Amino acid sequence: MKENSIFSTIYENICRDTGKQNESAKLIAVVRLLTLTMLIHSFVCCILISFTRHVGSLVLSLLSLVMLLTIFVLSYQCSTFTSYCILNICALIWMVSNIYYLGWGLGIQHYLAVLLVFVFFSKYKREAAKVIYALFLFALRLILYFYCRYNDPVVSLTPELTSAIQITNTFFIFLSFGLISYLFSTTTQEMEGKLIEYNRKLMKQANTDTLTGLYNRRRTMEYLEQLLKTPDTQISICLCDIDFFKRVNDTYGHDIGDVVLKKISETFQKRLPPDTFISRWGGEEFLLIFPRLNGDETIIALETLRQKIKEIVFDGGSETFSVSLTYGLVEYDYHSDITTLLKEADEKLYLGKESGRDRIVF
Repeated sequence: MKENSIFSTIYENICRDTGKQNESAKLIAVVRLLTLTMLIHSFVCCILISFTRHVGSLVLSLLSLVMLLTIFVLSYQCSTFTSYCILNICALIWMVSNIYYLGWGLGIQHYLAVLLVFVFFSKYKREAAKVIYALFLFALRLILYFYCRYNDPVVSLTPELTSAIQITNTFFIFLSFGLISYLFSTTTQEMEGKLIEYNRKLMKQANTDTLTGLYNRRRTMEYLEQLLKTPDTQISICLCDIDFFKRVNDTYGHDIGDVVLKKISETFQKRLPPDTFISRWGGEEFLLIFPRLNGDETIIALETLRQKIKEIVFDGGSETFSVSLTYGLVEYDYHSDITTLLKEADEKLYLGKESGRDRIVF
């Protein structure tokens, strides 16, 4: 919708709230739209009924137009709840009057269902009031049905005019259903979508390391517990550590150290098999979990990774530098627990450090 267009102006005015505190802007917009729909409906019916030349029904149609126009104007002056109540009362008067003058066969009584949906969508909680109102509408429909069954309408319409008014009524009733359902369901879907997105963000924050975006230790332990519950699962676990990382921080500063951590994390994600579980174990340590790979297959992947990381050149300001990692690799033996596997991987890593670093110990 173009800004400053006539449609944009109309839409903004319809959605304008009452200015009172703690009131639903969505509800007052629905009240106005439903009133406008009924107003246009009455205007079309007024034109059709003018062909009957029946003064009473024509006066009724004109009074309906005035009544609905008044409701629309009052919606900008009264509170949302007051406008809501006035619309319900006037809509009931409008329907009963039309049924009395024109009969049951035109289908105007289906607006009772529109009011039922409107009330159930618009009011939060208040279940007892909703049930009572629903029973009232049900009873009113039965009363009107039996009244029309034994009493003729005031005005007799030609078959052609009856069909035209019935089609008009059907169109506007479906339009009212659509407006109410769309406007209120859109709000619900938006709220649900925002809640899902908010929960997703919370889960991500709880499960990932903020600097690198990798999984954190908490999520890693959960993943390992789930993985080891599967019988006959082939798993390889690698604990790796950046060599002389303290020297990087001391020489180039912690900001450069963070750059190193993030770049290495990106390299893990690009160079390791897609189903590898990659986590920042703590500080400069990373834990890599390889489902469905044995130790020999994992060494091949790790060797490629080791070479790629050594090829990365970092800008330290006054000079460039590179880093290497040492890797401690273990293969799941189908009976060890998580603590034992992690301890063994840590021992292999320590052995690699003692043996000169920049190597894979398996």
